[in-house]
Amino acid sequence: MPTVAAVITVSDRSASGMRRDAGGPIAVDAFRAAGFDCPDATIVPDGAESVASALRAAIAAGARVVVTTGGTGLAPRDETPEGTAQVLETLVPGIAEELRRLGAAELPQGMLSRGLAGVAQGALVVNLPGSPNAVTTGMPLVLSVAAHVVHQLDGADHP
Repeated sequence: MPTVAAVITVSDRSASGMRRDAGGPIAVDAFRAAGFDCPDATIVPDGAESVASALRAAIAAGARVVVTTGGTGLAPRDETPEGTAQVLETLVPGIAEELRRLGAAELPQGMLSRGLAGVAQGALVVNLPGSPNAVTTGMPLVLSVAAHVVHQLDGADHP
């Protein structure tokens, strides 16, 4: 049975229907292409509480890997890291650091992402910036470690 993944797009404009979700479908397609069972992206408005609630719901529904897109920058409503921090039990800073390194290699603004990565209730959670390019760049990194993390969370030994 395939591992369940979830994508949460965090955007006031997408949640209100003012803008099409461009990043979420890229992450969903990447998960599906890698063999994960991944429903369409859930879209929530910006804000720490909406992010924390959506993460808890995705994990409760069985997701073992959850990616958020959007809300990681410096705008007043960018509170994805704060909402994620409410849910994470263990940080995995190397993933977030590598995502920032990859983003900064493409654009200097990539280093401004405040995204987090970590583990919550047996699931890997990773914040990606909302731009389609950042999602396209970040998903291969997430996928490169996702299966290993899930196996480790299930108690498997190192290969």
